[in-house]
Amino acid sequence: MAGGKETPRQKLIGMMYLVLMAMLALNVSVEVLDAFVVVDEGLTKTTENFTQQNEAIYREFARRMAENPVRVRPWKEQADEVKARADGLYDEIQELKHEIVFRAEGTNTDAIDDDGRIIGANIRAKESTNPPAQVMLFPEGNMVATQLKNSIADFREFLTGIADPRDEGIIQAIETSLDTSDPPAREGATVSWERHHFYYMPTIAAITLMSKMQADVRNAEADMITYLLNQVDAGSFMFNALEATVIPRSNYVFRGDDFEASVFIAAFDTTQAPEILVGQYREIELEDGSIDYEMIGSADPLPVEHGKGIYRTRPTALGEQRWGGLIRLRAPDGSFISRPFESEYTVAESHLIVSPTAMNVFYTAIDNPVEISVPGLGADQITASINNGILRRVRGSEYVVVPARTGTAQVSVTATIDGVTRSMGSRNFRVRSVPPPVATVAGQERGIIARGVLLAQTGVLAEMRDFDFDLTYTVTRFTISTSIGGFLREEPSTSNRITDGQRELIRSASRGSRVFFDNIRAVGPGGEERPLPTISFTLD
Repeated sequence: MAGGKETPRQKLIGMMYLVLMAMLALNVSVEVLDAFVVVDEGLTKTTENFTQQNEAIYREFARRMAENPVRVRPWKEQADEVKARADGLYDEIQELKHEIVFRAEGTNTDAIDDDGRIIGANIRAKESTNPPAQVMLFPEGNMVATQLKNSIADFREFLTGIADPRDEGIIQAIETSLDTSDPPAREGATVSWERHHFYYMPTIAAITLMSKMQADVRNAEADMITYLLNQVDAGSFMFNALEATVIPRSNYVFRGDDFEASVFIAAFDTTQAPEILVGQYREIELEDGSIDYEMIGSADPLPVEHGKGIYRTRPTALGEQRWGGLIRLRAPDGSFISRPFESEYTVAESHLIVSPTAMNVFYTAIDNPVEISVPGLGADQITASINNGILRRVRGSEYVVVPARTGTAQVSVTATIDGVTRSMGSRNFRVRSVPPPVATVAGQERGIIARGVLLAQTGVLAEMRDFDFDLTYTVTRFTISTSIGGFLREEPSTSNRITDGQRELIRSASRGSRVFFDNIRAVGPGGEERPLPTISFTLD
């Protein structure tokens, strides 16, 4: 018989087999023949127990198949084929037992009940050695015993072919249960398996030996379907922690939109830390045609806490940021599996926006800086437009508006979310002309001024007072006038500078005289020339 560690079922059947052989070595007395009946009944009962246990395993297959057909189907299909072949071999042996009983007793025997079970105590020709030999060892050259031996060998090869070659234990157990090798030689003589079991064998002994074969079939069937059931979970991961997980589609929801989130149970193993690599990866095809993944270039491993990787980063760029990599985990069979993951997040500028609605004003002919943003969305997702003038993006959420005319201007914003463009609303602004600058000389618009201070000035300046924009106006011409000897005298300038003639006029004026700077014109950023109010000084 084949080597290997025997199961308790195999040990029980082996002990019965040894008892049979010991009994056959004795003179076949009535007591010995009756003992065979007892052993056969025990083997039959053992086989029935095997059958019940096997049916429980098949029911477990059916239950798991209903829960997870994808995982269980290939193993259940193999188990179903094991059952079909085991039933076929069992029935083949049972039919041969019936033929032996019919040959010994005739077809009207009461040794076979209505259910086809053989009642050994009712066999009257228990001691007859002819029926087993006549049924099993003929015809010469094509013995029925040889056909049975081949059937057992085929079943054995089928079962061992299912098992993984590395699982030596199950293979040895099946080879032991279904051994069809010739028995060891005795006194130099070799006896075939067929003659060893059926030549000159009392009818009840042959029936009992064949019951032992049926028990071996059910035992091998039990070993194999138990093995197959274990394979259902052999490649499955075992997790010891469950956690309710909520993953929202977005953490920002606009009024009128739906909030959507995935809620599920996440399972993980706190005793086995996965390897989580962040970086670029690629898909590769293995020799067996399956798909695996590998990292490209350098990869950053994540720290793992309680079975979960912790990703931390401090982004410097604004807008949508994508990241991903591979999770590698050791499978129960010792191999590693890799699964890719990808995610994204949006980086926005941290800022405080204060928008006083009473001051929503744009000015014509100049660049009006404005910030346009939608909380939760990156600047690259936003598009802005205006119905009065030009609106252009400077960078990120910073824009410049140049209105074309006074009145109102409407800024409209759209955003692209999940590939769909939608309106984010609009806002109206008042549009005004830039207020005129103030003409000054020596920093003054009017008042008393010393003659020497006035003569020391180079020209007339145009200053913007109480205006937030940094605008520059240049005086292009002006006239100085004053009364000398009762007559009004004037001197013009075609620039912002005080001319020599204007200085001579100031020197000629007496103390207390009024000096006027009028007809002042200035040009600003838009190129438009604007008149400025008259400046009046009293000479000191």
